[in-house]
Amino acid sequence: MTNRHRGEVAAILDGRQWVLCLTLGALAELETAFEAEDLTALIARFSSGRLSARDMMRIITAGLRGGGHSVTEEDVAQMQADGGAAGFARIVSELLTATFGASQADTPKAESDSPSNP
Repeated sequence: MTNRHRGEVAAILDGRQWVLCLTLGALAELETAFEAEDLTALIARFSSGRLSARDMMRIITAGLRGGGHSVTEEDVAQMQADGGAAGFARIVSELLTATFGASQADTPKAESDSPSNP
Protein backbone atom coordinates (compact mmCIF):
# COMPACT_ATOMS: atom_id res chain seq x y z
CA MET A 1 0.00 0.00 0.00
CA THR A 2 1.34 3.43 -0.92
CA ASN A 3 1.28 6.64 1.05
CA ARG A 4 1.11 9.68 -1.26
CA HIS A 5 1.89 11.97 1.70
CA ARG A 6 5.34 10.35 1.79
CA GLY A 7 5.70 10.65 -1.99
CA GLU A 8 5.10 6.97 -2.68
CA VAL A 9 3.57 5.65 -5.89
CA ALA A 10 2.66 2.15 -7.01
CA ALA A 11 3.71 0.78 -10.38
CA ILE A 12 3.29 -2.53 -12.17
CA LEU A 13 6.58 -3.67 -13.69
CA ASP A 14 7.00 -7.18 -15.10
CA GLY A 15 3.50 -7.98 -13.85
CA ARG A 16 4.47 -7.26 -10.23
CA GLN A 17 3.40 -4.31 -8.08
CA TRP A 18 6.26 -2.17 -6.75
CA VAL A 19 6.35 0.86 -4.45
CA LEU A 20 8.55 3.74 -5.62
CA CYS A 21 9.62 6.77 -3.61
CA LEU A 22 12.17 9.50 -4.24
CA THR A 23 13.67 9.72 -0.77
CA LEU A 24 16.37 12.26 0.05
CA GLY A 25 18.97 9.58 -0.71
CA ALA A 26 17.31 8.78 -4.04
CA LEU A 27 17.27 12.48 -4.93
CA ALA A 28 20.97 12.75 -4.05
CA GLU A 29 21.59 9.75 -6.32
CA LEU A 30 19.76 11.55 -9.14
CA GLU A 31 21.72 14.78 -8.55
CA THR A 32 24.90 12.79 -9.10
CA ALA A 33 23.55 10.86 -12.11
CA PHE A 34 22.35 14.04 -13.82
CA GLU A 35 25.36 16.11 -12.67
CA ALA A 36 22.94 18.61 -11.12
CA GLU A 37 24.49 21.19 -8.82
CA ASP A 38 21.56 21.09 -6.41
CA LEU A 39 17.93 20.12 -6.05
CA THR A 40 16.77 23.27 -7.85
CA ALA A 41 18.86 22.35 -10.89
CA LEU A 42 17.46 18.82 -10.78
CA ILE A 43 13.87 20.13 -10.68
CA ALA A 44 14.64 22.47 -13.59
CA ARG A 45 15.89 19.55 -15.65
CA PHE A 46 12.79 17.50 -14.90
CA SER A 47 10.53 20.49 -15.63
CA SER A 48 11.97 20.84 -19.13
CA GLY A 49 9.66 18.04 -20.26
CA ARG A 50 12.52 16.41 -22.16
CA LEU A 51 13.52 13.09 -20.64
CA SER A 52 15.35 10.34 -22.49
CA ALA A 53 14.76 6.64 -21.96
CA ARG A 54 17.99 6.57 -19.91
CA ASP A 55 16.66 9.47 -17.79
CA MET A 56 13.43 7.58 -17.12
CA MET A 57 15.40 4.44 -16.27
CA ARG A 58 17.52 6.37 -13.75
CA ILE A 59 14.46 7.97 -12.14
CA ILE A 60 12.60 4.66 -11.88
CA THR A 61 15.71 2.92 -10.48
CA ALA A 62 16.16 5.64 -7.84
CA GLY A 63 12.43 5.48 -7.02
CA LEU A 64 12.55 1.71 -6.60
CA ARG A 65 15.62 1.96 -4.37
CA GLY A 66 13.90 4.69 -2.35
CA GLY A 67 10.94 2.33 -2.04
CA GLY A 68 13.19 -0.25 -0.42
CA HIS A 69 13.97 -2.47 -3.41
CA SER A 70 17.48 -3.63 -4.23
CA VAL A 71 17.65 -3.09 -8.01
CA THR A 72 20.21 -1.87 -10.49
CA GLU A 73 19.75 0.20 -13.64
CA GLU A 74 20.42 -3.01 -15.57
CA ASP A 75 17.52 -4.69 -13.75
CA VAL A 76 15.19 -1.81 -14.61
CA ALA A 77 16.41 -1.79 -18.23
CA GLN A 78 15.06 -5.34 -18.58
CA MET A 79 11.68 -4.61 -16.99
CA GLN A 80 8.46 -4.12 -18.92
CA ALA A 81 5.61 -1.75 -18.13
CA ASP A 82 2.04 -1.88 -19.40
CA GLY A 83 1.89 0.54 -22.30
CA GLY A 84 5.59 0.27 -23.11
CA ALA A 85 7.48 3.57 -23.19
CA ALA A 86 4.26 5.49 -22.45
CA GLY A 87 3.77 3.32 -19.35
CA PHE A 88 7.26 4.16 -18.13
CA ALA A 89 6.63 7.87 -18.81
CA ARG A 90 3.42 7.68 -16.77
CA ILE A 91 5.28 6.10 -13.84
CA VAL A 92 7.97 8.80 -13.97
CA SER A 93 5.34 11.54 -14.17
CA GLU A 94 3.43 10.16 -11.18
CA LEU A 95 6.63 9.76 -9.17
CA LEU A 96 7.86 13.30 -9.89
CA THR A 97 4.42 14.75 -9.12
CA ALA A 98 4.23 12.81 -5.84
CA THR A 99 7.71 14.05 -4.91
CA PHE A 100 7.58 17.68 -5.99
CA GLY A 101 3.86 18.32 -6.40
CA ALA A 102 2.21 20.03 -9.33
CA SER A 103 2.62 23.72 -9.85
CA GLN A 104 -0.51 25.84 -9.97
CA ALA A 105 0.00 26.31 -13.70
CA ASP A 106 -0.12 22.52 -14.14
CA THR A 107 -3.25 22.09 -12.04
CA PRO A 108 -6.51 22.53 -13.95
CA LYS A 109 -8.98 24.86 -12.28
CA ALA A 110 -12.52 23.79 -11.65
CA GLU A 111 -15.18 26.00 -13.19
CA SER A 112 -16.29 27.04 -9.71
CA ASP A 113 -12.77 28.38 -9.05
CA SER A 114 -13.03 30.84 -11.93
CA PRO A 115 -14.26 34.31 -11.13
CA SER A 116 -17.62 34.99 -12.75
CA ASN A 117 -18.20 38.08 -14.83
CA PRO A 118 -20.87 40.38 -13.40
